Order: sequence, then C-alpha cells, then structure tokens
Amino acid sequence: MNQRITILLSTLFFFLSIQTSIATETTGRVAPACEGSSIPDAKNYNLQQFKGKVVYVDFWASWCAPCVQSFPFMNSLEHEFKDKDFKVLAVNMDESAVDAQNFLKEHSAKFTVLNGSDQRCAKAFDVKAMPSSYLIDRNGVIRHEHLGFRAGETGQLQQFIKQLLSESPASH
Repeated sequence: MNQRITILLSTLFFFLSIQTSIATETTGRVAPACEGSSIPDAKNYNLQQFKGKVVYVDFWASWCAPCVQSFPFMNSLEHEFKDKDFKVLAVNMDESAVDAQNFLKEHSAKFTVLNGSDQRCAKAFDVKAMPSSYLIDRNGVIRHEHLGFRAGETGQLQQFIKQLLSESPASH
C-alpha cells in the first residue's frame, strides 16, 4: 500500500513539474491578437488596444471552482492598479452564454469580461488549464503565465505586476 502511495505521489509531482515547465513556454513571446465582445454590453475589445498598459488576461469558466476564488483577486487588482496603466481582461470559455451570465450574477466582476466561447483567443494563447492567466507588459510581450489559482501566490503576482508597471516601454 505504501508503495502505491509513493508511486501515486511521484506521478503527481512529475505532472506538476511538467505543468510548471509548460507554464513558461509562452513567456517572452508577443501576445497574440485577441478580440472579443464584452459581457453583458457587447462592446468590442482587442488586446492590441491596450499596448502601453500592463494587462492581466485570465481565461475562466463557470464550472471551474478555482475561478470562483480568482474573481475577488481580479477585482482587487483592477481596483488597486486601475489608475496605473493596468487592465484586467477575463475571457469566459463557457459554450453557453447563460452559464457565464449566471456566474457573473453570483460573482461580480469589476473588470472587463469577454466572451471567448469561439475558442479563438484560447487557442492563440494555447490555454492548458482553467483558469490560466497571462501578464502582458507594456510592449505587448507575455512576461508571466500562471496555470490554476492558489490564494497563497497572489502576493508574488502583485509584486510582479508592480515590477512591470515600473518598467518603461521597451525597457525589458
């Protein structure tokens, strides 16, 4: 029995290490052109329109338990950094607009939420987990990718955002 647990834990740590290495594959490349309409007002947004700002892009779905936990964090990011050339864009991956709308009724979003049901943005970012978040610098380069959401890692992420906000365009 102990051998089975050891094998199971070893396998789990192996996949977690792969996930961590996957999480760094996209960093350093220019963020893909991503566009969508906002929920609920259907305004059109394009990621390129935020060049010159630091952007936190988060892919989420209503069925994702960690996504529920991430919403208060994203609300606090938007509030804390809104006057500092920072933007939170959350891309909903639900196939059903009703599922997304019901989620948003329960969990308020004080940031822009885009409809991503057509999967184009997710494919362009090569999203591998729910939620997946990407920090994009003022030059439009992905500087950090994070899979999942763990409340214990939010302080480190806020520090990284502050670092990116302190950089001038084309300085990294």
